[in-house]
Amino acid sequence: MDKYGSNIWKMYADALFFNMHFIAAVLVPFFTDWGGISFSRVLLLNTWYMFCVFAFEIPTGTVADFFGRKTSMLMGSIVSILAVLVYVSYPNFYVFMAGETIWAVAFTLKSGANEALVYDSLKMIGQEAKSQKVFAQLESFKMAGILTGALLGGVLAKFGGLRLPLLGMIVPFAISGVIVAMLREPPAGEKSAKVSYTRVLKGGIEFFAHHRILKILTLDMVAISSFAFLIIWAYQMLLKDAGIDIIYFGVVHAMMCLAQIVIQQSFSRFEQYLGQKRRLLVATALAAGIGFICLGLIGSAWVIVFLIVATAGFGLSRTPLYISYMNKFIPSDRRATVLSVTSMARNIGIGIANLVAAAVAKWSLKYMMIFSGVIIIFFALATRVKEEHLTE
Repeated sequence: MDKYGSNIWKMYADALFFNMHFIAAVLVPFFTDWGGISFSRVLLLNTWYMFCVFAFEIPTGTVADFFGRKTSMLMGSIVSILAVLVYVSYPNFYVFMAGETIWAVAFTLKSGANEALVYDSLKMIGQEAKSQKVFAQLESFKMAGILTGALLGGVLAKFGGLRLPLLGMIVPFAISGVIVAMLREPPAGEKSAKVSYTRVLKGGIEFFAHHRILKILTLDMVAISSFAFLIIWAYQMLLKDAGIDIIYFGVVHAMMCLAQIVIQQSFSRFEQYLGQKRRLLVATALAAGIGFICLGLIGSAWVIVFLIVATAGFGLSRTPLYISYMNKFIPSDRRATVLSVTSMARNIGIGIANLVAAAVAKWSLKYMMIFSGVIIIFFALATRVKEEHLTE
């Protein structure tokens, strides 16, 4: 069974390289300065991307359940390279829309398939009880990739122009593809040709729709993480309003990633201190909600930096916990499809949260932060998750 155990460190490496997005530190300048489009059109591109992710999430999850997790992930690495080539081909809004569409396909081919392969690999070696720790580690490697990309992206842009950070992402994406090609597909991920794609898709959706605990966990995850995700879009605006030079934006982005890594690695200690898994979920949500409210009330530049880092750390690190808890309720042959349903729900939630926040932000960015914090705290206190839902 060692051959399946080796999947875990390979998945860590894949998470590191596939998330090494050099463009993150200069994403808006890439679109506005090199691409020549307005900031409002940048937001439209993101809205289009979220729509595409919503549309592709379940079908690509079913690709993983039908053809195999490894196949789906390998396709994701290859398609991501194609997306990069489209983005940098010509500075035009509709070319960027095509790039966003292809990138959404790449993302959703990975989404659900990676987590399903990890869990089934743990089952093959009899270590599924360690899933919470392993998923936290997986997320930490993802954050390490984002952190590395954020730090290197600004340097690449300074010396090679705004296209180079994006073009340079071909290298880590190619490494990701090589790593995925070395994975061993767990038997649970292999599908008989007699079982139709449509049947796999329908079975996964129906399983989720009729599973009360999965729906409770998903609702709790989506309601809070959707508003917590707003820190990704707000932090650069908050830094700008506080008078912090743009050269430091990538550093703050890296600090946000580090905070998530530290907090994810501390989940077990937090859980022991609080005495319950449910209390851990509530406490991290409350910390994020309070952070949002404080960001709406405080104007000191360096206090804002601290609050941004802490709020991102607590608010954005919670999803692996939910994935770990959900997995024990999902049969192996439907795992990728069901996890894609939950991921799709989260993307819908993020889209709705963006629309609501945008409406409030018309009055003030500060009001948007306070409003988002209040919403997060409300859902944290109103949670229907029970301790028995969270056993490993």
